[in-house]
Amino acid sequence: MNLRFAAAALYAIAFSIPASAQTPDLATIARASGTPDIPGLKMVWLAPWGDVAKAHPWRNIIVHQTEGSAGSARGGAQEQNKNPTRRGVMVWVETDGTVYWAVADNLVPTHTDGADRNDNKYIDNSKTYHQVNKDTSIGVEFAGNYPDVTRGPTEAQVTAWRTLVKVLRARYGIPLDHVYAHNWIDYKDARYCEGCALAKLAREWGE
Repeated sequence: MNLRFAAAALYAIAFSIPASAQTPDLATIARASGTPDIPGLKMVWLAPWGDVAKAHPWRNIIVHQTEGSAGSARGGAQEQNKNPTRRGVMVWVETDGTVYWAVADNLVPTHTDGADRNDNKYIDNSKTYHQVNKDTSIGVEFAGNYPDVTRGPTEAQVTAWRTLVKVLRARYGIPLDHVYAHNWIDYKDARYCEGCALAKLAREWGE
Protein backbone atom coordinates (compact mmCIF):
# COMPACT_ATOMS: atom_id res chain seq x y z
CA MET A 1 0.00 0.00 0.00
CA ASN A 2 2.87 2.37 0.79
CA LEU A 3 4.44 1.79 -2.64
CA ARG A 4 1.07 2.39 -4.33
CA PHE A 5 0.62 5.62 -2.35
CA ALA A 6 4.13 6.82 -3.26
CA ALA A 7 3.57 6.09 -6.95
CA ALA A 8 0.28 7.99 -6.89
CA ALA A 9 1.93 10.95 -5.19
CA LEU A 10 4.75 11.08 -7.77
CA TYR A 11 2.18 10.90 -10.57
CA ALA A 12 0.26 13.83 -9.08
CA ILE A 13 3.44 15.90 -8.69
CA ALA A 14 4.54 15.21 -12.27
CA PHE A 15 1.26 16.40 -13.70
CA SER A 16 1.07 19.44 -11.45
CA ILE A 17 4.27 20.94 -12.90
CA PRO A 18 3.33 23.91 -15.11
CA ALA A 19 3.74 23.41 -18.86
CA SER A 20 6.21 26.32 -18.92
CA ALA A 21 8.53 24.32 -16.65
CA GLN A 22 8.41 21.32 -18.96
CA THR A 23 8.83 23.18 -22.25
CA PRO A 24 11.67 25.68 -22.86
CA ASP A 25 10.40 29.21 -23.33
CA LEU A 26 10.71 31.06 -26.62
CA ALA A 27 13.71 33.07 -25.47
CA THR A 28 15.61 29.89 -24.59
CA ILE A 29 14.71 28.21 -27.87
CA ALA A 30 15.77 31.33 -29.78
CA ARG A 31 19.33 31.01 -28.47
CA ALA A 32 19.66 27.37 -29.53
CA SER A 33 21.66 25.84 -32.36
CA GLY A 34 20.54 23.39 -35.01
CA THR A 35 16.94 23.08 -36.18
CA PRO A 36 14.75 23.47 -33.08
CA ASP A 37 11.01 23.08 -33.04
CA ILE A 38 9.54 26.51 -32.38
CA PRO A 39 6.01 26.55 -30.95
CA GLY A 40 3.72 28.59 -33.17
CA LEU A 41 5.89 28.30 -36.29
CA LYS A 42 6.01 25.85 -39.18
CA MET A 43 9.72 26.22 -39.91
CA VAL A 44 11.53 24.72 -42.90
CA TRP A 45 15.25 24.74 -42.18
CA LEU A 46 17.32 25.13 -45.34
CA ALA A 47 20.18 26.42 -43.19
CA PRO A 48 20.39 25.38 -39.52
CA TRP A 49 21.25 27.80 -36.75
CA GLY A 50 24.87 27.87 -35.69
CA ASP A 51 26.32 29.12 -32.42
CA VAL A 52 24.51 32.42 -31.83
CA ALA A 53 27.70 33.87 -30.37
CA LYS A 54 29.27 33.53 -33.82
CA ALA A 55 26.34 35.05 -35.73
CA HIS A 56 26.73 38.30 -37.63
CA PRO A 57 26.03 41.25 -35.28
CA TRP A 58 22.48 41.95 -36.43
CA ARG A 59 20.95 45.15 -35.03
CA ASN A 60 17.76 45.60 -37.07
CA ILE A 61 14.93 43.72 -38.79
CA ILE A 62 13.59 44.89 -42.15
CA VAL A 63 10.21 43.66 -43.41
CA HIS A 64 9.94 43.13 -47.17
CA GLN A 65 7.02 42.08 -49.36
CA THR A 66 7.94 40.51 -52.67
CA GLU A 67 5.90 41.05 -55.80
CA GLY A 68 5.60 37.31 -56.21
CA SER A 69 2.78 34.82 -56.47
CA ALA A 70 1.52 32.59 -53.67
CA GLY A 71 3.92 29.68 -53.38
CA SER A 72 6.99 31.68 -54.42
CA ALA A 73 8.65 31.85 -51.00
CA ARG A 74 9.94 28.29 -51.22
CA GLY A 75 11.64 28.87 -54.56
CA GLY A 76 13.08 32.19 -53.43
CA ALA A 77 14.44 30.65 -50.26
CA GLN A 78 15.98 27.72 -52.14
CA GLU A 79 17.75 30.04 -54.57
CA GLN A 80 18.95 32.13 -51.65
CA ASN A 81 20.29 29.04 -49.94
CA LYS A 82 22.31 28.16 -53.06
CA ASN A 83 23.80 31.66 -53.26
CA PRO A 84 23.45 33.22 -49.79
CA THR A 85 24.82 36.67 -50.60
CA ARG A 86 22.67 37.22 -53.70
CA ARG A 87 19.94 39.87 -53.64
CA GLY A 88 17.37 38.55 -51.21
CA VAL A 89 16.93 37.85 -47.52
CA MET A 90 17.67 35.38 -44.76
CA VAL A 91 14.06 34.46 -43.90
CA TRP A 92 11.09 33.94 -46.25
CA VAL A 93 7.42 33.61 -45.26
CA GLU A 94 4.85 31.91 -47.48
CA THR A 95 1.16 32.86 -47.70
CA ASP A 96 0.24 29.78 -45.65
CA GLY A 97 2.54 30.95 -42.84
CA THR A 98 5.38 28.52 -43.54
CA VAL A 99 8.73 30.09 -42.65
CA TYR A 100 11.85 29.20 -44.66
CA TRP A 101 15.17 29.87 -42.95
CA ALA A 102 17.36 30.14 -46.03
CA VAL A 103 20.77 31.45 -44.95
CA ALA A 104 23.17 30.78 -42.09
CA ASP A 105 23.07 33.75 -39.72
CA ASN A 106 26.79 34.49 -40.01
CA LEU A 107 26.31 35.38 -43.71
CA VAL A 108 24.94 38.63 -45.16
CA PRO A 109 22.42 38.54 -48.03
CA THR A 110 22.07 41.62 -50.25
CA HIS A 111 18.88 43.57 -49.54
CA THR A 112 17.64 47.14 -49.06
CA ASP A 113 18.67 49.98 -51.36
CA GLY A 114 21.04 51.74 -49.03
CA ALA A 115 18.64 53.22 -46.46
CA ASP A 116 18.46 56.40 -48.50
CA ARG A 117 15.15 57.78 -47.16
CA ASN A 118 15.75 60.91 -45.11
CA ASP A 119 12.42 62.74 -45.28
CA ASN A 120 11.04 61.53 -41.91
CA LYS A 121 7.81 60.56 -43.67
CA TYR A 122 7.16 57.46 -41.57
CA ILE A 123 9.76 57.53 -38.80
CA ASP A 124 12.72 59.61 -37.65
CA ASN A 125 15.21 58.85 -40.41
CA SER A 126 18.12 60.47 -38.61
CA LYS A 127 18.52 57.07 -36.91
CA THR A 128 18.22 55.03 -40.12
CA TYR A 129 19.75 57.07 -42.96
CA HIS A 130 22.56 54.95 -44.47
CA GLN A 131 22.64 52.95 -41.23
CA VAL A 132 19.79 50.40 -41.46
CA ASN A 133 21.22 48.43 -44.36
CA LYS A 134 22.12 44.88 -45.36
CA ASP A 135 25.18 44.87 -43.14
CA THR A 136 23.20 45.62 -39.99
CA SER A 137 19.78 44.14 -40.75
CA ILE A 138 17.98 40.82 -41.02
CA GLY A 139 15.63 40.77 -43.99
CA VAL A 140 12.29 38.95 -43.77
CA GLU A 141 10.43 38.53 -47.06
CA PHE A 142 6.67 37.95 -47.17
CA ALA A 143 5.53 36.43 -50.48
CA GLY A 144 2.25 36.62 -52.32
CA ASN A 145 1.25 40.15 -53.32
CA TYR A 146 1.17 39.46 -57.07
CA PRO A 147 -0.58 40.63 -59.20
CA ASP A 148 -1.96 43.22 -56.76
CA VAL A 149 0.94 44.79 -54.89
CA THR A 150 -1.47 46.58 -52.55
CA ARG A 151 -2.68 43.25 -51.17
CA GLY A 152 -1.76 42.89 -47.53
CA PRO A 153 -0.30 39.86 -45.79
CA THR A 154 -2.49 36.81 -45.22
CA GLU A 155 -3.88 35.94 -41.81
CA ALA A 156 -1.48 32.99 -41.67
CA GLN A 157 1.47 35.27 -42.39
CA VAL A 158 0.43 37.68 -39.66
CA THR A 159 0.11 34.79 -37.19
CA ALA A 160 3.56 33.47 -38.11
CA TRP A 161 5.04 36.97 -37.89
CA ARG A 162 3.77 37.40 -34.33
CA THR A 163 6.02 34.54 -33.21
CA LEU A 164 8.82 35.03 -35.73
CA VAL A 165 9.54 38.62 -34.78
CA LYS A 166 9.82 37.60 -31.11
CA VAL A 167 12.24 34.82 -32.01
CA LEU A 168 14.43 37.11 -34.11
CA ARG A 169 14.50 39.80 -31.45
CA ALA A 170 15.28 37.31 -28.69
CA ARG A 171 18.00 35.52 -30.65
CA TYR A 172 19.92 38.65 -31.65
CA GLY A 173 18.94 41.11 -28.91
CA ILE A 174 17.18 43.48 -31.32
CA PRO A 175 15.12 46.28 -29.72
CA LEU A 176 11.47 46.67 -30.66
CA ASP A 177 12.06 50.08 -32.25
CA HIS A 178 14.61 48.51 -34.60
CA VAL A 179 11.90 46.66 -36.54
CA TYR A 180 11.42 48.56 -39.80
CA ALA A 181 9.34 48.38 -42.96
CA HIS A 182 11.36 48.59 -46.17
CA ASN A 183 9.42 51.70 -47.14
CA TRP A 184 10.34 53.40 -43.86
CA ILE A 185 14.03 53.40 -44.72
CA ASP A 186 14.09 53.45 -48.55
CA TYR A 187 12.26 55.30 -51.32
CA LYS A 188 10.26 52.43 -52.74
CA ASP A 189 7.40 51.60 -55.10
CA ALA A 190 4.89 54.46 -54.84
CA ARG A 191 1.98 52.06 -55.41
CA TYR A 192 2.14 50.63 -51.90
CA CYS A 193 3.97 50.84 -48.60
CA GLU A 194 6.18 47.78 -48.56
CA GLY A 195 6.25 46.01 -45.20
CA CYS A 196 4.51 48.86 -43.39
CA ALA A 197 1.51 46.95 -42.03
CA LEU A 198 3.68 44.14 -40.64
CA ALA A 199 6.29 46.42 -39.09
CA LYS A 200 3.55 48.51 -37.52
CA LEU A 201 1.91 45.39 -36.09
CA ALA A 202 5.20 44.23 -34.56
CA ARG A 203 5.61 47.53 -32.77
CA GLU A 204 1.99 47.54 -31.62
CA TRP A 205 2.33 44.02 -30.21
CA GLY A 206 5.20 45.29 -28.09
CA GLU A 207 7.36 43.17 -25.86
